[in-house]
Amino acid sequence: MNRPGPSLSRERDFHDRWADQIEISEIDVVKQFEGATAPENRFILGELGDVRDRLLLDLGCGAGENSVYFARKGARCVAADYSPRMVERALDLARHWKVSIEGCVVNAMEIDCPDDTFDIVYAANLLHHVDPERALREIHRVLKPGGKACAWDPLRHNPLINVYRRMATEVRSVDEHPLDIRIVRFIESLFAHVTWDTFWLATLWIFVRFYLIERVDPNRERYWKKIIVEEERLRTTYGRLESWDRMVKRLPGCKRLAWNLAFVATKG
Repeated sequence: MNRPGPSLSRERDFHDRWADQIEISEIDVVKQFEGATAPENRFILGELGDVRDRLLLDLGCGAGENSVYFARKGARCVAADYSPRMVERALDLARHWKVSIEGCVVNAMEIDCPDDTFDIVYAANLLHHVDPERALREIHRVLKPGGKACAWDPLRHNPLINVYRRMATEVRSVDEHPLDIRIVRFIESLFAHVTWDTFWLATLWIFVRFYLIERVDPNRERYWKKIIVEEERLRTTYGRLESWDRMVKRLPGCKRLAWNLAFVATKG
């Protein structure tokens, strides 16, 4: 699974620019985790259990949706990102939702924390922006024994999503590399117990509808954000298609064709 190393400076600059475009008041952190169109986070919540009083590292925190959600559930959250502006936005979002979190600038491949620090490390859409094996080793290192790593990221195998990626060049960083599903083997080699699943197969019709029917420019709106913002409108369609996803994923080789992979892994 060797691939070119990411340019951290380009990643930082890309996400700093994105941070300046984010409107904090428009972010619904509950939808990000509990909405119908957030199956990855619903899966993670089902595996994670109670987070009250747990020390949680939100690695690659982005605008802070994850930190704020878990802080509302009683976790002690550290919002960490390589983009200083994203960390600032995370702190802004926490103030908007009236919760307290910490913020810090962190390289996910060299986490500046002692071994066995955190009860939970949560990483959304991070691993495909970095060297995933280096980041996973660091996540494992900073977790306490019995601690849990939770993450979700895009896979590289679906032809339809790869067409979308070739079109949506202005809203994606040039250094990102969607994961090979074989990363699961590496995760299983690091952690004592791993539960994983993949999401978005038939449900990708929603992306097709955005482009072909609703004429949504993929370089003006991030489809993966739009599905959360418009969750109420999309809920019925998504629910019908999700039942097809569950059936299709039972067929040999079909899980790898999903858009996203999510896992919860426990450190021994």
